[in-house]
Amino acid sequence: MASCEDKKCQAAAMAEESAEQHTCSGCVKHKHRDKDSKEYKCLVSRLRRIEGQVRGVCKMVEDDRYCVDILTQVSAIQSALNAFNKELLAQHIKSCVVNDIRAGHDEVVDELVATLQKVMK
Repeated sequence: MASCEDKKCQAAAMAEESAEQHTCSGCVKHKHRDKDSKEYKCLVSRLRRIEGQVRGVCKMVEDDRYCVDILTQVSAIQSALNAFNKELLAQHIKSCVVNDIRAGHDEVVDELVATLQKVMK
């Protein structure tokens, strides 16, 4: 279940118009993010919460906690990572993919399909 903060972040990210640019360095694309945007801050905040969860699981292992409790926490981490992926993917489609298609770079659709196949294993 998404927290109130997550819902606010999602709403702010959807409302905010992005002026991202893509550059190509070899075959690697780079997205120039506005580090002051709510979108960026929400993604980083999610990752920091996940990082805290991982550290907590490490401590649980070090403290010889009950395996089922550890497995439960690992499952929660996987769910949090899946939620992060969904949010990042939505932002990617709404900005990067749309902008590339508008610019006539239809090959971005093939890249998106490949990305979806990786994410949905």
